[in-house]
Amino acid sequence: MGRGDLSDAEWVQLEPHLPTNVGRGGRWHCHPRVINGILFRLRTGLPWRDLPPHFGKWLKVYDRHRRWSADGTWERIWRAVLAAADTAGRIDWSVVSVDSTVSRVHQHAAGARLRPARVPGRRRCPAEHRSDEAVGRSRGGLTTKIHLVSDGSQRPLSVLITPGQRGDAPQLIKVLDRIRVARPAGGRPRTRPDHVCGDKAYSSRRNRRYLRRRQIQHAIPERRDQRANRRRRGSRRGRPTAFDRARYARRNEVERCINALKGSRTVATRYDKRAYVFHGTVTLTALRLWLRP
Repeated sequence: MGRGDLSDAEWVQLEPHLPTNVGRGGRWHCHPRVINGILFRLRTGLPWRDLPPHFGKWLKVYDRHRRWSADGTWERIWRAVLAAADTAGRIDWSVVSVDSTVSRVHQHAAGARLRPARVPGRRRCPAEHRSDEAVGRSRGGLTTKIHLVSDGSQRPLSVLITPGQRGDAPQLIKVLDRIRVARPAGGRPRTRPDHVCGDKAYSSRRNRRYLRRRQIQHAIPERRDQRANRRRRGSRRGRPTAFDRARYARRNEVERCINALKGSRTVATRYDKRAYVFHGTVTLTALRLWLRP
């Protein structure tokens, strides 16, 4: 086993959720070797054509990652691993934290075709296709922003990618709605954490109203200008927002989760032209964090 390859314990968790061949032949061969090749590229950030030959043909490795990113296979495997982790009590629902990070877009990731992407072999668009390809221009040049929610154990529960210039507050509801942890014993998936922490960028009346409607406690500090506007309204200003400093101190957990994600060079710097392929890259990196003990 090479450095960064799946260990035996990780393979035991992953193997039951991988696609299987039906009938004679089939396209899914050499799962361990191909997946280790994908993980090697995620960790090192090298071009697909420069993959070491012991992983097989580079085109086969790339094509499987692209197909599984397009049809949502990586997302389904991640959800299955999350459900197993929740059954084992490994998800800390007491406090989840939300934040975002910016990934610089490499020059090789620019210049995607204008025509819409398609799922290989099908006539529909990938689930995570974006017409803007999640590439935006900010002060740092071409960037992509990753929004994520992490649990108390510093591992991601949901991810969302947008262009780099998009604000954080409008994405809070979207990234929280992506939390869906199935219950293998039956029943509705769990979608609601006990407490949400976020910085001042997520302070808005719309977000607070959404959290109150779902009966989710939150620790989001109020911005100075919002506090001044509320006081200026006089008797109609309403009550000050509640803020728990002790719980807010746990917001560093999402920062540590981001550092773990950016340990993969393909997440710290975006090399994928298509948004759905980059979303698959981030999803697979999050899946790898959940496979580790």
